[in-house]
This record gives sequence, C-alpha cells and structure tokens, in this order.
Amino acid sequence: MTHRNPDGPRISRRALLTLGAGAAAVPVLGACGGVSTSGAGGGSGSITLMSNQFSPVEEKQHFEQILKTKVTAEKVAFNQVDTGIFASTLQSQVDAGKVQISVVGALHGDLAPHAARLIDLDDVLGSLGDRGFSPELTDLAKLGGSTKYVPWMQASYVLAVNKKALQWLPSGVDVRQLTYDQLLEWMTAARQGNGNKAVFGIPAGVKGLYHRFFQGFLLPSFTGGQITTFRSPEAVTAWQYMKQLWAQTATASTTYDNMQEPLQRGEVLVGFDHVARLVGAPADKPDDWLMVPAPSGPKGLGYMVVLAGLGIPRGAPEIDKAKDAIKTLTTADVQVEVLRQNAFFPVTNAAVPADLPAAIALANGAITAQRAAGNAILSLPPVGLGTRDGEVAQLFKNCFKEICLDGKPVKQVLEAQAGQLNAILDELKVPCWQPDPAGNPCRAA
Repeated sequence: MTHRNPDGPRISRRALLTLGAGAAAVPVLGACGGVSTSGAGGGSGSITLMSNQFSPVEEKQHFEQILKTKVTAEKVAFNQVDTGIFASTLQSQVDAGKVQISVVGALHGDLAPHAARLIDLDDVLGSLGDRGFSPELTDLAKLGGSTKYVPWMQASYVLAVNKKALQWLPSGVDVRQLTYDQLLEWMTAARQGNGNKAVFGIPAGVKGLYHRFFQGFLLPSFTGGQITTFRSPEAVTAWQYMKQLWAQTATASTTYDNMQEPLQRGEVLVGFDHVARLVGAPADKPDDWLMVPAPSGPKGLGYMVVLAGLGIPRGAPEIDKAKDAIKTLTTADVQVEVLRQNAFFPVTNAAVPADLPAAIALANGAITAQRAAGNAILSLPPVGLGTRDGEVAQLFKNCFKEICLDGKPVKQVLEAQAGQLNAILDELKVPCWQPDPAGNPCRAA
C-alpha cells in the first residue's frame, strides 16, 4: 500500500515504517571481507558505499537511482547489508589491510565503535560550511577529537495530534511548546471530557519503541541524563510522573506496536512514537492533524535523534572520490531527494519543498522545531552495546511494567534495575553517550 499526496510523490507504507530504524536486511555480501560491486553505477572505475540503511527493496532501489542521477562525478556502487555484516566487514577489511569499501554509511551507534578504523574527515566537514549542519550533529561526529563521519540523514520521535483533541487543551497552552505538566493536565481533561475514555497512547506493545521515550525523552527532560542519573531523586520524580501519565493513557497501549494504526482508527487522538510509525496516521487527511515536539521537563526538552553518517575506512581505495561522493550526498538537492523518496530527514539547511507529502512535511516541521528549541537536550540511542542493546532496552521496559502496571515502589524498582544495568555495563566497559557525560566506563548512578 502507498500513501499519495495528490500534488506530490508516492511514499510506500513500508518505507515510512522503516525510516531510521536500521532494520536488518538480506545480506548482499558473501564472506565477511568480500564486497559485491553490483548496484548503482557498478563496474570499472566505481567506488563502493556499504550501508546498513535502506533495507527494504523499494528504498534500496530509490537510493540507487539517486546515486545514479545525482552523484554523477563518480560512479557509486551501493551495497546494503545488515548491521552484523556491516560491522564484521568493516572490522575484517580494515584490520587485514585489504579494504574494498570506499564509503560507509550507518547510524552513529554503528560507526562510533569503529572510530579508530575511520579516517579523519575534518577537511571534508570544514569545506561544507554552506551546508548549515547543526553543531549538535557535527559534535557527535567528532569521535576521539576529530571528525570521523559527516552527518548524512536523521529521524526522531514526536507527538502526533488529531485536532479533535485540541478542544481539551488548557487555556493559554501552546501545543507546540508543551511541558510535561501541561501534557498531563491536557490528557486528564481530555479523558474526563471524552466520557472517561483516554485519548493518549504510547507504543507499549511487544515490538513497540516505548523504551526510547524513557531513554531519550522523559529521563533527560527530568534528570539531564539517561544512565548516570538512572536512580537519582530526579529519576524517581520522572517515574512518579510517568505513573500519573499512564493513568491517563489508553490501557490498550500495551498492545500497540506502532501508533499510526490506533491513531488512524480513532482509538486515540494523541500519540508519541518514532516519526516513521506516526506518518501513516495523517496521510489521508493531513488537515486534521498536527505533529509537535515532545514536551519539556525541569531540565529541558530531552529528545532522541537517530543520526546516520558517512565515513571512510582507513586504507580505503579512491579516497578523493569517496570524499567527493560524501560532499555530493550532503548537497541540498540530494538531501531533499532522499527525503522525498525514502523519508529520511535532512541534516543540513536544505529548504524543504512545498510539494512533499503532507504527512512528511508535518513530521519535518516537528523534528526541526524540536531540534531548534532553546532548551533542547540531545539524546542518543545507546552506543557500543552491540548484542546487549536488547537487554538494556528491556530494563527500561521492566521499570515501566513494575512501576506503572504492577504498582511497585519507584525507588525499589530503580535500585533493582540499576544493579542489572551496571552488571551489563561493567562487563562491556563502554563510555557513556549523550546526554550523559563521556565517562568510561559508563555506570548507572
């Protein structure tokens, strides 16, 4: 199924549902060190871009076409692989000194563990001053003091609001600049005005991304951190707030893997989720919807950015061509085309055209406003956890279940979960990631 704006391009539902998720793909590599040069612009004289993004067939084909038509100074063969093969191939080729890949493209968390295997790109970033990269994104790319990748594209999480819910918005409250207290007041009034039926939902199903709400939004907004403040007094306050908000949330949320479907059905009117799992809701009637930034808390507006970057492996062939390809991929023309075709959002100051699908335009406005907020606190998904990421995600889910569903004492739950979290972190010995200070090793405090 596709969504279509009568005046704009087609965007597939599958593409929308995979925006920025780094989903696993069918491998196109054989042995760890081998790279096929099939794909866009493959053949003699081409360079290879290996990425774990654009896994759905439609997205891969769209990006190959972008490479063919927009990156014309050099032929670029696109090799899409799953995250495990991406990591093992990058590691094996660089460590063996037999590198076939010229450019790698992946999420920050996939690139950061391989910083020592990537060349410095301070010169490339320094030549791109006209792109308008935000300092928050370029700072992330400085791993070990130098630029190891150039920002490529991004996504985040926001609130989708059916305008029907605005009738219960407290007087004087700006829906685009909510605080957590105002959100709670609004959802309480909405439930009371809606026949005691909650209108707010979160994706708390088995495959839902609700743990990202706690990691990247709630806790940073209340505590200023994610891990180092895990069991702080401010964290206790945050979870006490979450318990109150849950009381005003649709209980069916525990069955929602994404929010766009219950929003489309009218089961809820306001929902928090990854933009890819929201944009389907307003696709058919965009005039009935708003997308707005997440709320602010005592410490600021905590928000999680899903950032992808482009790097060059040490020992890569055709380094000059690789740098030129990266420069082209960050031009406004290409950034907008990736947004139009695959619904990944620009990391530059590229002007967003008026003929985008309306739902994508709504999401872009919310993401831009969230990032530009004066009190914004940038948060990242966990970095360097590898296969243990799921275990850490489960600890945040456990906090929600035990505090909000089972009614256990907040402090007791946080103490128990912090112990399990530290057991994992002590084993991995990884540095902290934003918004926590870069301590090594990272530990829950």
